[in-house]
Amino acid sequence: MDIKKTVHNNLSEVIGHRRFLHRIPELAFSEEKTADYVADCLGKLSLEVRTGIAGHGVVGFLDTGRPGANLLIRADMDALPIAEKTDLPFASTHKGVMHACGHDAHMAMVLGAAKILCDLSDGLSGTIRFIFQPAEEGPGGALPMIEAGVMDDPKVDYSVGCHVWPDIPEGTVGVRDGVLMAAMDQFDLTIIGRGGHGAMPHQCVDALEIGCQVVGALQRIASRQMNPLTPTVVTVGSFHAGTVFNVIPDTARMNGTTRTFDREIWDSWPRRLEKIISGICSAMNARYEFTFEKGFPPVINDAFMSDIVRRCARTTVGEKQVIEPDPSMGGEDMAYYLERSKGCFFCLGTGREDGPSIHNARFDFNEDVLATGVEIYCRIALDLLG
Repeated sequence: MDIKKTVHNNLSEVIGHRRFLHRIPELAFSEEKTADYVADCLGKLSLEVRTGIAGHGVVGFLDTGRPGANLLIRADMDALPIAEKTDLPFASTHKGVMHACGHDAHMAMVLGAAKILCDLSDGLSGTIRFIFQPAEEGPGGALPMIEAGVMDDPKVDYSVGCHVWPDIPEGTVGVRDGVLMAAMDQFDLTIIGRGGHGAMPHQCVDALEIGCQVVGALQRIASRQMNPLTPTVVTVGSFHAGTVFNVIPDTARMNGTTRTFDREIWDSWPRRLEKIISGICSAMNARYEFTFEKGFPPVINDAFMSDIVRRCARTTVGEKQVIEPDPSMGGEDMAYYLERSKGCFFCLGTGREDGPSIHNARFDFNEDVLATGVEIYCRIALDLLG
């Protein structure tokens, strides 16, 4: 079978999947209509379909009946709480919710690959699991699905997934060994002081001013505690204190995120942050309430699997169009699949001049790139299982 020609012949159907799913975006762990559509499409391929996993997760299971390796191909289903501003004829019909991160494209490509690989199953060995997971945007659906057994019986050997990526040019494919994306966490802090009159600060414990000290000190973790060759980020994204111009507030609330590629630093974040918070609050006679929620681990690609993806991508788009993308401080729960198997998460370039980024109300892309993703998935499966 000519894979490229077959993918081209199926492209209109893949685009149809993308457009239908784009119209019905649903937030994390609410992907009911999305899951129904995906399950129906997989069922028409005569796959074994499992639904309701970790909420609305769906798995299409292809068993060739012949011994061989076990491959997992993953897509994410959830959308973002963003009001769409694209004016597309297939724009979101769900007010205030949008597929602004390309998950509609991810699902469409895996559905397209599933159809073609089912047609090729007589020439394959082992098994393929087509995974459609909820809640990638948070709090994360990958780990609950894994805990529900989607990587077991038989155990998954290889995992692959991709993300449409406007940070690299349209027509390119980004493949990188090792760390691709960062570990991501969230922290929340309330500083508790003593309020009073703005003209009498000596009678108060100014939570707002203490909060400002904390923000500045947290920013200096990256610049003064970390090796400058080890990228790290501490961001305070929200700060709220006070309501009146002449009143010193008694509380200040903030939250933020930490990012790193380094597992040792990842484990150290709660201790590092609280040491600074505790020291400043103690010196200024304030109390505090601090919580740290560990998020996804870093996305780390296996070298063997990355080499296969790179080779398949070069066959698909040409050697010069396969590049090594810079690591991103963004996070992805694809990391959990990669921790438990040899895997690779690659980037599908959608970047255009003046084009919007992901998580933008105007995010869109050239749908022809969907063919590239489908073809790479098919070639990976043929390489590993053919």
